[in-house]
Amino acid sequence: MEEITIADLSLPSHAEAVVFLLNAYAQDEMDGKHALSKFVTDNLVIELRKRPGTHLVLAFTDGKPIGLAICFEGFSTFACKPLLNIHDVVVLPGYRGRGISQKLLSKVEQVAHSLGCCKLTLEVLEGNAAARAAYASFGFSGYALSAETGNAIFLQKAFRPWAAHGRQ
Repeated sequence: MEEITIADLSLPSHAEAVVFLLNAYAQDEMDGKHALSKFVTDNLVIELRKRPGTHLVLAFTDGKPIGLAICFEGFSTFACKPLLNIHDVVVLPGYRGRGISQKLLSKVEQVAHSLGCCKLTLEVLEGNAAARAAYASFGFSGYALSAETGNAIFLQKAFRPWAAHGRQ
């Protein structure tokens, strides 16, 4: 039986699922093929719990964790309203192509509406065609303020050695 739920990090099963799924994602070819460090696995849940604007959605099948969306509240100055950034979306390889990401995104959208958000945001690698297609089918698209200024792009300036692998 499939279940999509808001994560409660005070539940050991949810906390363990978050670390397990994010570690699986870190080892995927689209995220650098490197397991999370011991520091991250030991501290991720502790640090996420410290951030009140953090929202996590978990997908389970028959009690087994198979999907995760990690989101953080932000703010749109031009709309003067909150926004919800989807920082990570994970679906285990054996469960991809079954609509799990769409169900995770749908639950995230419900959370965003309940917070009064003006939009959802995310970033995706150009070469991740499957994720790009999933996001496009959910209604995500690139944006430009005008044809003259062109499309928005995402940039980063990393401060930690692990960021050289593409992680943020």
